[in-house]
Amino acid sequence: MSEKVLDVQLTQQEKGLLLTMARKSIEARLAGIKMSPPEIGSGALKEKRGAFVTLKKQGRLRGCIGFIEARKPLGETVEEMAQAAAFNDPRFPPVREDELKSLDIEISALTPLKQIHDVGEIEVGRHGIYIVKGLRSGLLLPQVASEYKWDRTTFLEETCRKAGLRDDAWKDPDAQIFIFSAQVFSEE
Repeated sequence: MSEKVLDVQLTQQEKGLLLTMARKSIEARLAGIKMSPPEIGSGALKEKRGAFVTLKKQGRLRGCIGFIEARKPLGETVEEMAQAAAFNDPRFPPVREDELKSLDIEISALTPLKQIHDVGEIEVGRHGIYIVKGLRSGLLLPQVASEYKWDRTTFLEETCRKAGLRDDAWKDPDAQIFIFSAQVFSEE
């Protein structure tokens, strides 16, 4: 996988459109309206990419769900994941209409996963980690390690913990470790 693939960048206009689409998707669900498929003129928003939508309320996590793999065009993925983060994150009750104005939306548009065999390839703050071992898997976005000021080992341990594995399960020969980058942007 070339670095060029890992650094596909969205324009400011594309980011703004995705943020608008995410908010309108949540508003439509709250209003009981079924949204029409998004009209996406941009080539970048038509590309199949993984993405996560994170909702924060007063700086605190209020929901976060996404697709790791590139299953659908980015625009569709963002709309779908915005609703999933708002209404289907099992850690939180569904978003209420009176909360909508206080929610901040953050989108992480992912690059394809790259399997690694040397954890030295992980750049904290640049890469997210996805660990798979047996039937368990866990993912942490690149910004999480930066927010908590983790080093590489702590980042690996926390990803294992999220997967429900031992902290050091990343060292097991049958553990698969993948990295990815994300272009992260939010409403201002």
